[in-house]
Amino acid sequence: MKQFPTDFLWGGAVAANQVEGAWQEGGKGLSTSDVQPKGIFGDVTERKGHTFSLKDVAIDFYHRYPEDIALFSEMGFGILRVSIAWTRIFPQGDELTPCEAGLAYYDELFDELAKHGIKAMVTLSHYEMPWHLVTQYGGWSNREVITFFERYAKVVFKRYAEKVKWWLTFNEINMSLHAPLTGVGLQDGCNESDVYQAIHHQLVASALVVRACHLLIPDAKIGNMLLGGLVYPLTCQPNDVFETLQENRKWLFFGDVQCRGAYPGYMLRYFRDKGIDVVITEEDKHILKQTVDFISFSYYMTGCVTADKALNKKIRGNILNMVPNPHLQASEWGWQIDPVGLRTLLNELWDRYQKPLFIVENGLGAKDQPDEQGQIQDDYRISYMNDHLVQVREAMEDGVDVLGYTSWGPIDLISASKAEIGKRYGFIYVDRQDDGSGTLARTRKKSFYWYQEVIRTHGASLKA
Repeated sequence: MKQFPTDFLWGGAVAANQVEGAWQEGGKGLSTSDVQPKGIFGDVTERKGHTFSLKDVAIDFYHRYPEDIALFSEMGFGILRVSIAWTRIFPQGDELTPCEAGLAYYDELFDELAKHGIKAMVTLSHYEMPWHLVTQYGGWSNREVITFFERYAKVVFKRYAEKVKWWLTFNEINMSLHAPLTGVGLQDGCNESDVYQAIHHQLVASALVVRACHLLIPDAKIGNMLLGGLVYPLTCQPNDVFETLQENRKWLFFGDVQCRGAYPGYMLRYFRDKGIDVVITEEDKHILKQTVDFISFSYYMTGCVTADKALNKKIRGNILNMVPNPHLQASEWGWQIDPVGLRTLLNELWDRYQKPLFIVENGLGAKDQPDEQGQIQDDYRISYMNDHLVQVREAMEDGVDVLGYTSWGPIDLISASKAEIGKRYGFIYVDRQDDGSGTLARTRKKSFYWYQEVIRTHGASLKA
């Protein structure tokens, strides 16, 4: 396999609410993730008395990060994507003064990464926000939340200006269409107009913090983060093809605003046709012109679209509902495996935006079982990732500017959708089970050594 460029950034990605634990330590406030102990698609549970949640301890990264970072360094990571828990910095979200204990924790985390020569990529908002802002302000439906988010972002930009040069605004910003509470802090009963108004406020906030980052850390790069929801037409029937165009536009709209700086005409028509009233001020339009430096995205699967109601039988994979592709195999969780789709997506985004791309999530969730020697022989994960990385290299040969690749969950973590650890992604096994039992001990899987060799050889060890 032809090598990747020597400046290609290899690493992994995690999120605070899925690895840190310590949900009541260091002055941390209550977040939307904390009141979803069964994950994004579970019920909201007020945390009164004892409510079991795997996320409360998660994999205890809050206390064990030096050990985990040493393992990432052993694999050869050049970058680690993490998120800052907003509620560690502003526990309620609307305070004027940040929590020093939270700021100090991330100082220590970034210093530990630097000690191992690993760059930090930081997501400002990854599937959580202060619960207080939901209950008292109505989440992102309230324009005032823009101010709170900008204040938070400026605090961490100033604090970590010398330690973090890679930033992302909102994780998988388009997922708000599928899970409004997690995405924009809207509770049950919201309608489509409510969701798009909240999304608009989030897009304005994203543009404002892009501007702030450019001013406060001139040598930093800040990007957006899309859930790569690529779909194909189920058939070549023209109605299927056009329906697919419309379906892809639902998520590409976010990239269009963040990369081009304005609402596309097709979205304004959608609002008119659906009777959706989104308040967009002239000042908002000016702010939105602050566009991102690069585009980051997650990629796990593709699906199909059809205009034929008789064939429109969707299954849930990840957060998205899609019509299954009859030509693809699926994982244990029903996620259809499509390595070529990653090459297609990379080319689509590059052709559309002409901005550098960063794959910040990709991986395989599986029920890893230790063998008699306590080892994980995860050849299925190696095969999945090998095939996807081969397609990344092909896309680069196509002329696509790809900055790097951070696998999702380089260490086992708590899944977002259902808050379980049984669906494992890591190169590192964590001894914890869905009932909360386990020692939290870390063990290198077979894929650990495989990824280590991929990084060492700059991808030359991949099998095309």
